[in-house]
Amino acid sequence: MKRIKAKFKNKEGQELAARMEFPANGHPHNYAIFAHCFTCNKNLTAIRNVVNNMTEAGFGVLSFDFTGLGESDGNFADTNFSSNVEDIVAAANFLKSEYDAPSLLIGHSLGGAAVLFAADKIDSIKAIATIGAPSNPEHVQHLIQSNVEEIEKKGVAEVNIGGRSFNIKKQFVDDLKKHALPKVLKTMRKSLLVMHSPQDATVGIENAAEIYTAAHHPKSFISLDGADHLMTNKADSQYVGKVIASWAERYLHIDKGEAIQSESQTVVRIKDKTNKFLTQIQAGKHSMLADEPTDVGGEDLGPSPYQLLTAALGACTAMTMRMYADRKGWEIEEIRVHLNHDKRHSDDCADCEKPSSMIDHFERILEINSKLDEQQLQRLMEIANRCPVHRTLEGDIKIETRLA
Repeated sequence: MKRIKAKFKNKEGQELAARMEFPANGHPHNYAIFAHCFTCNKNLTAIRNVVNNMTEAGFGVLSFDFTGLGESDGNFADTNFSSNVEDIVAAANFLKSEYDAPSLLIGHSLGGAAVLFAADKIDSIKAIATIGAPSNPEHVQHLIQSNVEEIEKKGVAEVNIGGRSFNIKKQFVDDLKKHALPKVLKTMRKSLLVMHSPQDATVGIENAAEIYTAAHHPKSFISLDGADHLMTNKADSQYVGKVIASWAERYLHIDKGEAIQSESQTVVRIKDKTNKFLTQIQAGKHSMLADEPTDVGGEDLGPSPYQLLTAALGACTAMTMRMYADRKGWEIEEIRVHLNHDKRHSDDCADCEKPSSMIDHFERILEINSKLDEQQLQRLMEIANRCPVHRTLEGDIKIETRLA
């Protein structure tokens, strides 16, 4: 995954801090925007987990700090729900100008309500996913209920939310009352996924029911049973990311990438210098990536060439053993082949200081889960040494190279 910091300007010309995250190949099939919860920021662990799982599925995701929060400019006290919606629109305009227009909006908590309003202002959006969202923005008042009277009287009050202090002005409270989410949902014609936990103590599950009922089809609901509002359990936020990515495939155009055309059995390609060593591999109808570790200048976005070679030996070993055992009618529950590769001095090197004295050394450890006796296991180890890739590595090899 590639990650870069970014900045864009909101409606008032203030700079908002953002983070762009890309899939391993650097070429997203769709772009999404993640809007975080009330007073949160883009660095919340749950957000990172959701985004990571989205990028693994090929999405490019922009997460950002709303005006006055995190690393973004502006004064939080001067913001309101309307400005949050406008910030999402500004994020979409940034994506459209710098990369490609977003097709998916994801919102957590109050950010979920905000993306539902913002979707109506962004033509490119085809799908929306909400996580623990309130059915009405005014719901957020319960977080500041004890201070509402002071806010109404003095025009501003210091409110403690999640252990942090924020100044909330009367205009914030007044603005919440202007937004009726059910009315927006009744006219919205975009695919919707509602995700909510029945145990959410901050935004009750009845909010999900109200959003779902008000929305038109296509709409879906996924219960996040056992999760808390902030998805503090890593497994919950990872699950959310995977489900959103899978659900969205039904409603978005997903370009899986054009296969590399060649008459050869296998072809590899390095397209540009963006990821330096990142290499696309087309083996028959199967696509995969290769890269180098970070300590040699790569980004470790795929196995190295030697890891692929070692994996080929291991796969061939396991397949050959399984084939032989099946032919013999031997019951084997599982075969694991553990491999290590390095370069070592040959036993009879005349000048061990020369690089040519080093030879490739493969260590192969066979783990066979079965009830086979010792004689049968020894026979399988002999069969392992007969796998075609093993024989290729030990045999005479000739490589012919020519220009296309």
